[in-house]
Amino acid sequence: MLSSLIVLAIVVVLVFWGIGIYNGLVTARNAFKNAFAQIDVQLQRRFDLIPNLVEVAKQYMSHERETLEAVIAARSAAQSGLAAAKANPGDADAMAQLAASQGQLNGVLGRLLAVAEAYPDLKANQNMMQLTEELTSTENRVAFARQAFNDSVMAYNNKREVFPNSVFAGMFGFQPATLLEIPADKQEQVRAAPKVQF
Repeated sequence: MLSSLIVLAIVVVLVFWGIGIYNGLVTARNAFKNAFAQIDVQLQRRFDLIPNLVEVAKQYMSHERETLEAVIAARSAAQSGLAAAKANPGDADAMAQLAASQGQLNGVLGRLLAVAEAYPDLKANQNMMQLTEELTSTENRVAFARQAFNDSVMAYNNKREVFPNSVFAGMFGFQPATLLEIPADKQEQVRAAPKVQF
């Protein structure tokens, strides 16, 4: 009788221990998905600013049509990359597509702002100054949100890889999450662009 109670107590403790591990994995996964939602908010804000920026620039830069069209095309590609990443935050392919499309957008935005430097009236335009200030602020928020996401992904991956959590992660299909990293060929460009100084 006593031995069966001891066995029952051990089983109950093991069950609760397993539940705790499972719940910890779920909590960590939800944390990095929530962190990605913050990236989504900031990127959407950025995407909303870009058409206004292009519209103001268009008034002054009519012969720079190619640059303006490149910005709009890159914005569309970046929105597609974000949509793919929203569907599965942490997925390696989705994160790579998002990082590449954001890098491309940063590059053309940097080029637009560099070309805008040649137009003194555009630089002095109040709308342009306000939009570039908002864009700069948004870029900082995106960088902060990306760091928070990467921290959450790292915490989740650490939690799912340590023993005995790794056993439960494998049993219940907790897949590794991928950081949102800047592609190696775009790191310098993304970190430097866009420089918004009007």
